[in-house]
Amino acid sequence: MLALILTLAPVLSRAQYGSRFALSGASAAGAGSSAAAGTSVRETNPVREEIKPLNIGVLLQSGVGVTEDRGDFKFLMAGVRLGKVLSTNHGSGMLRGNFEYGGELFPLWQSYTPTMQRQNCVYVTGSLGTETSCSAPFTIGGTFTGISLTPIILRWNFAGSRRIAPWMQGAGGLLWTNHKYPAFGGVPICPMACTTMTSYGDNGPNDDTSVWNFTPQFGVGAHYFLNAHRSVDLGANAIHISSASLGDKNPGINASIQFTLGYSWWK
Repeated sequence: MLALILTLAPVLSRAQYGSRFALSGASAAGAGSSAAAGTSVRETNPVREEIKPLNIGVLLQSGVGVTEDRGDFKFLMAGVRLGKVLSTNHGSGMLRGNFEYGGELFPLWQSYTPTMQRQNCVYVTGSLGTETSCSAPFTIGGTFTGISLTPIILRWNFAGSRRIAPWMQGAGGLLWTNHKYPAFGGVPICPMACTTMTSYGDNGPNDDTSVWNFTPQFGVGAHYFLNAHRSVDLGANAIHISSASLGDKNPGINASIQFTLGYSWWK
């Protein structure tokens, strides 16, 4: 009997070890399967989920004027964006999506405009009667530098596909420039023959615009998600620039088209 036990002991030990190994392998496979299932729960496109994500992004934006005589106005700006999804997904089909509130700040804002000569003229009455007095010609226009703040961005995010989430938005902002924008004036219409102040047309001393302008805008675009926390962003905005008559003149930029390239972090 002792001899039989000594003979069978190694065999039973190997069988018991193999059984434990098989159970261990099955447990590991189960854990791996659960981990895989856990990662597949999270969409690559977080807009499709009910998690109301926060996104922080950097932006580069450029464009041109498209109305009237603004075709040679060009724009370039760089800044940051902050947005927060405030609602769960609503609707069905292609329109299904959520509402996001956001804002943008462009500490670098530039507009490249044509230059022109201007003279300021005044109407004076002297011992010889009525006459005009005009300044020497000076150059206006050129490059304007400023800061643009858009504190109100109302965006609808479409749920989209696994990687792409389109959007559309309306927004309103404020622009400050280092010189009154846009330039306004020209050579005097009647430098020596004006009889009243109103005769100067665009050449009086107060023919100025404003360093403050408002920027109502409408845009469309899309996020392309590299993963659940990163996206490349493309957009196109139609932007109106107007001082709302804060200056003496308000020629403004009735419309410009500006294209955006951005990168966002989602949380």
